[in-house]
Order: sequence, then structure tokens, then C-alpha cells
Amino acid sequence: MPAEHLDVIVIGAGLSGIGMACHMSQTCPDHSFAILERRDAIGGTWDLFRYPGVRSDSDMFSFGYQFRPWNDLQVLADGESIRRYISDTAAEYRINEKIRFGLDITQANWSSTDKRWTLTATQLSSGETRQFTCRFLISCTGYYSYHQGYLPEFPGAERFKGRCIHPQSWPENLDYRGKKVVIIGSGATAISLVPAMADTAAHVTMVQRSPSYIFSVPSRDALAGFLKKLMPDSWVYHLTRQRNIRIQRWMYRAAKRWPNRTRDFLLKQVRKQLNNPDDMRHFTPDYMPWDQRLCAVPDADLFHAINAGKASVETDQIETFTEKGLLLRSGKEIEADIIVTATGLQVQVLGGMQLALDGTPFAIQKQMTYKAVMVQNLPNLGWILGYTNASWTLKADIAAQYLCRLLKHMDQHNYQVAVPLGDDESALPSSIMGSLEAGYVQRANSVLPRQGKTRPWQVLNDYLKDSQMLKESLEDGILAFDPPDLAAKPANTKQTAPVAA
Repeated sequence: MPAEHLDVIVIGAGLSGIGMACHMSQTCPDHSFAILERRDAIGGTWDLFRYPGVRSDSDMFSFGYQFRPWNDLQVLADGESIRRYISDTAAEYRINEKIRFGLDITQANWSSTDKRWTLTATQLSSGETRQFTCRFLISCTGYYSYHQGYLPEFPGAERFKGRCIHPQSWPENLDYRGKKVVIIGSGATAISLVPAMADTAAHVTMVQRSPSYIFSVPSRDALAGFLKKLMPDSWVYHLTRQRNIRIQRWMYRAAKRWPNRTRDFLLKQVRKQLNNPDDMRHFTPDYMPWDQRLCAVPDADLFHAINAGKASVETDQIETFTEKGLLLRSGKEIEADIIVTATGLQVQVLGGMQLALDGTPFAIQKQMTYKAVMVQNLPNLGWILGYTNASWTLKADIAAQYLCRLLKHMDQHNYQVAVPLGDDESALPSSIMGSLEAGYVQRANSVLPRQGKTRPWQVLNDYLKDSQMLKESLEDGILAFDPPDLAAKPANTKQTAPVAA
């Protein structure tokens, strides 16, 4: 079968990919484009994760697309609502017809001679190898593997006689009524699972090595509901979105500027929610706020489950799995019928595909990102990666707008190639995830691109500053256009092994 050629190929039909395609359809209607998606459904993360209680950990007014308002008053939406929102957006903008499902992209090679990308993919339904070519490639694959989650080696795991489940591979119609459930972990997944399972299970125990910062938010936006009675929905959406963006940013900056005060404030709120003061030790981290991502719970549901005796928390090390559950380092034994390992994600770059320039493997982990939207020395490739300290979609929206503006600029000037060329001395040892101490960030440091010292190589993670930067002139002397000698011989791209998946 001959290769199918398109102007632009978007990889991934999740939140970012559908958003990118919608921007393309409105801003660059003359460009032919398609979305290549490994799975057989729209939604990405929000179609993959089906565990009880799965929900956003950002407010939906800022998590929804800028161009398609989220008008429900639900603050932290459930997975099904988000999945439906993405699917409805795709249908409204007629994106469904642009999606090629069931394609696993294994390789992407840039040809300096042809000035195009060639993608090699496997059609999963038939095993057939297919090829696609494009002028411009845009990755919207997130930063984790959809194949499996991260699972550390637990001593004695093979001894456990019950059922052991990772949230990323949640079995359909799992019956946990009247069962003793242990959830290993303390992040957003774990704190969502505990209250969701507590009403049905006999008891739910969350086992954590160390506590996380957890704060309660209202499940519904009462102020937005009141304003809807006084003004049009579009006004309410705009005002509420801007309010929430500024609150998110203020909280993050306050945590970094006044860490001790922010810590005291967060812990005071938790103390008010717990009936038993002794439980505070399970919610008092030994790090400062925003050294790891904060976890939000709607209407204090986690604390209510604990206060009602339906759930409990153990802060300890796991000594070993046993036939009946877990033995903790303190000597305490916890019986379980089901153990849920909410132990995080397996970090993966660009969906696991191997990148090459003129047949030579490209080491993306040795490069910096340009305005956190393109990659140093990599021609005609956009990379949409959302925020870790705010709503993911805030960054996805402005990155998509930038890439559309770049595509139009290239057409207007008859440019065929755009490549950010950078000074390697600007690179820092840390990755683009910055200083976050979360386990998945630390594991990702060796596979993600480098952080830069200064703009445009520095990943700002600041919506207002990023919005301004991405509106600046495209002709900045760093983003080079049509330099065949430089595009053919990018610096520091050789490696001895394939890019880590």
C-alpha cells in the first residue's frame, strides 16, 4: 500500500489531539491533516482510565477547551463526563472523519532531502505495516505509556491469594461489594479510589509511604451558578475561567514564595475536616507544597469516608505481601481480598515511537524544548505537553494556537522547514518536568528533554507568561526557516541505542 501523504499529522486522539485538530480545522482549513490513534476510541487518558472515582484534578472551567466552554457547574468532573465532552467536541468540529484508529506508530524519520516525515505504523487489527508522510508532525501523546502503569517490585507479591489490580488496567464490572480493599499509593488516583469504593467495600485501607498535601474544594461552583441567573453563559464562563486561572497561579506562586505559610494553611484546612486528631500524621508531608503536585478532593469526600470508619490510612513501608494481604514494616498486618496498586505511571516519550533524522536515531533526551512547543534541532515537529502545576488544557490550547500560526507563517513565506537551533550550554541537568519530586518525574529524568537556563529554552509553566511568549514574533533568530545545511546536520543527535520508551 503506498504511503498516504498529508500536510500535517497529529498523533493521539485524546484531549490534546482533539484540541489541536479543532484549532487546525478553524485556523488552517486549507491544510490536509489526520489524527493517528493507537486505540479504537477518542478520549486518550479519559477513555483508558475506568477505575471507580476517576475524575479531573483541575477545575473544569480551566480544564475545558478555551474555544468550547464547559458550562456545567461541576468543579472536578468525573471521567465519563470528560470523555463525553471530548467526544462531543470532536463531533461538533467534524474531527471524527479525520481520525485513523488502531495504528501503532513505531518509527518517524525526517528526510532532509524530501523535507518531510515518514511514519511507519502497524495496523493492530490486521498486523499490516502502513506508512504515512507529512510536512509537519505534531505529537499529542502525553508523557506516559498506555500499555501498562508503573509497578514497583513488591516482596512476596506472588504469595497473595487475592486479586491484585493496577488502576490503569481496571477490570470491567469488578465486584468489590463486602470485600476488604487495600489501595497502595497516596496520589490523585488513590485519593479518588478510596471514597469511591468505601461505600460498597467492607473497608478500604490506603497504604502510603509518605503523605501528600490534600485540600478540599466544593463539588459545584456556587458563584458561577448564581451568576448564571444574572448574565449570559458566555460571560459566566469567561469570568469564572479567568478567576480560576488566577487562583491556580496565585496558589502555586504563594507556595513557592511563602512555603511555610502555605503549608500551615493547607494543614489547618485538613485538621478541620478530621474527627480524630491522630489522623493528621497521615496528611502531614515532610516536603513543602508544590514540591509535588497538590491533590484536590470534592466536598472533603476522602475525609468523610475516614470519619465514618469506612476507610483508614496507614503510613508505613511494605515489608512483604502475604497470602492474606500485607505485612508492614511496623509489624502490622492488613488483610485484603483486593489490592489496588495505585503506584503511578510508566513515563514514555512521544508515544514510544523511535525518532530518526535521515536514518540516524535522534536522542530527544539530550535536547531542550523551544517555548515548550518544539524540540531543539528537530525540524517540523510540534510537541504539545500540558501543565503539571495547572490545568493541562491551558497549555495545550495556546500551544495549538502557536503551531497553527507557525504553519500559516511558513505557507505565507514559502518556507518548507522550521527548526529551533540552540546553544547546548543553555541546557540544565534537570528535565522539562523541573523540580517536582514526584516519583514519575524522577523516573522520567533520563528520557525527557532537558530544561534550559533562559527563554525560549526554559519551561516556564506559567500560563500568563507562556501566552505572551507564544504570541511573540516567529522570526526571532532562533527558530530557523529553510536552512538545509542545519536541518540535515542537527547537533548532538546520535545515540547508541533506541530512544527509551
